[in-house]
Amino acid sequence: MSFLSDVYAGLFYFAAFVLVAGLANKIIQYARTPAPLKIPTTPAPTTKLGVTLRMTREVVFFESLFRGSKWTWIFGWMFHFGLFLVTLRHLRYFLDPVPLLIEMIQPFGIYGGMAMVVGLAGLWARRFLVDRVRYITALSDHLILALLISIGVSGLLMRFVVHTDIMRVKQFFQGLYVGQVQILPADPLLLLHLLLVALLMIIFPYSKLLHAPGLFFSPSRNQVDNPREQRHIAPWAKRLEQD
Repeated sequence: MSFLSDVYAGLFYFAAFVLVAGLANKIIQYARTPAPLKIPTTPAPTTKLGVTLRMTREVVFFESLFRGSKWTWIFGWMFHFGLFLVTLRHLRYFLDPVPLLIEMIQPFGIYGGMAMVVGLAGLWARRFLVDRVRYITALSDHLILALLISIGVSGLLMRFVVHTDIMRVKQFFQGLYVGQVQILPADPLLLLHLLLVALLMIIFPYSKLLHAPGLFFSPSRNQVDNPREQRHIAPWAKRLEQD
C-alpha cells in the first residue's frame, strides 16, 4: 500500500513539473514569436477594448466556432463548460477549508461531468462521420479524445457505481503540498482515473490541447484592425531599423 502511494506521489510530482515547465516554455515561445503583419480576422475590432471583448466572447462563447459549425459548437461548448464545472468541483480535494462557492458547485459538477462526456462523444463522432474532418484526423487526435472520455467515464463510475474514500484521496493530495505521502486508496478504478489524469498532464504541453493558451497569442484574434491609422512594425523589425 505504501509503495503504491509512493509511486503515485512520484507520478504526480513528475506530471506537475512537466505540465508547468512545458506550459511555461510554450508560452514564452508564443510570446517571442514575431507577428510582422497585421492579420486580424475581419470583421475585426479597431480598438484594444474591442479586442478584449472579442477575445472574451471567443473564450467564453466560442463565437467563431458558432458561426462556422453549429453542431461542432454545441458539442465543443458542452465539453469545455462541463470540464470547467468538473475542475471547480475537484478543487475540494486541494482546498481546506473548502470555500462556500466550491461547496455550492458540487451538484453542478456532476452534471458537468455528464456534459463533458456527451460533448466529447459528439466531437469524436465528428471525426468519423464528417469526410473533410476524417481526412485530416490523425491517430493522436483519436488517442487524446479516448483519453479524455476515459477520464470522464471513470470519474462518473466512481460517483455512481464504484465509490471510493474521497477523504483519503483529499489527504493524499494535500500531503503532496508539504512533501508527505499519505496512504492512497487502492481502488482499481481510482488508480486508473488518477493514472489517466497524470498522463493528460504530461502530454498537455506537447499536444493540440495547447490551443487553450495559444488562442491568446493568435495574431488573427489579438490584433487591432488599424493598419491605415497606425503602421505595424514587429519588435525585431524595429531593432533592424534602429541599427
